[in-house]
Amino acid sequence: MIVADKLEKKFGNIQALRDVSFEIKDGELYGFIGPDGAGKTTLFRIITSLMIQDSGKATVFGFDNVKDFRKIRNITGYMPGRFSLYQDLSVEENLGFFASVFGTTIEENYEIIKDVYIQIEPFKKRLAGQLSGGMKQKLALCCSLIHYPKLLVLDEPTTGVDAVSRKEFWDLLKGLIAKGITVLVSTPYMDEANLCDKVSLIQNGTILKTDHPGAIAKGFGKKLFDISSDNIYQLIQDLKANRNVDSVFPFGQSVHYTDKTEDVSEQKLKKFLNGKNHQDVRVKEIEPGIEDVFMKLMQMKEE
Repeated sequence: MIVADKLEKKFGNIQALRDVSFEIKDGELYGFIGPDGAGKTTLFRIITSLMIQDSGKATVFGFDNVKDFRKIRNITGYMPGRFSLYQDLSVEENLGFFASVFGTTIEENYEIIKDVYIQIEPFKKRLAGQLSGGMKQKLALCCSLIHYPKLLVLDEPTTGVDAVSRKEFWDLLKGLIAKGITVLVSTPYMDEANLCDKVSLIQNGTILKTDHPGAIAKGFGKKLFDISSDNIYQLIQDLKANRNVDSVFPFGQSVHYTDKTEDVSEQKLKKFLNGKNHQDVRVKEIEPGIEDVFMKLMQMKEE
């Protein structure tokens, strides 16, 4: 189990982490969901013993992240957000190097990296710097796993990777969980939250909410409407001017809207917008997602 208790970290006048606490069970796929600058990388560096917190405590399988940093590094695989392998070494050479650092070999732990390695094996003689984004991520994952860690920490592993590679990557993570590895992952993509066993929504160094993805979405607590018209800018302005408005957030080519009244309906909203001379008005009640909850929590915090 990984436990964080009231972690705080400050860089000059910037408070990177504020009273961060959570628990991760052994064998769990746990995600931290939040935008750039939310504090995810700082938190992961503290968990992996690469950075010391200003206050609070963190333990990884019973080991203190400050006192027992060597033990933590032996049982942890860390994949930073930026590709940090040796770009002038081949795929095979990178793997061999990281295996030697941990006193093991590719052959000894081949079973744990097999599902990932077979996808990059055709390029094993290619320099790491010449790989595609998706292949670089898979090589970095292999190097993080080569010593068969108990904990795998991945900092935004799918950022900048195409949709197909993202799906393949998450499928690989599910396979690692089945092999008994605990996975801690961060991502700015809200849709990836549903792929985790448990998630924490984080912003400005503060955890807004922690729960199972389905439970977070169900806790939204209001009717949610997806609304569009011929003039998206004017649509937003008119909805914000509605006396019963609770929230208005742009979502692609439409707007997600909540109302303060319980009897709000698709028909009433459509009538209101038609009265404002909107054309091609479309109003549909929808189920809230993780992103809707995140935006709602941010609004409540600002208020």
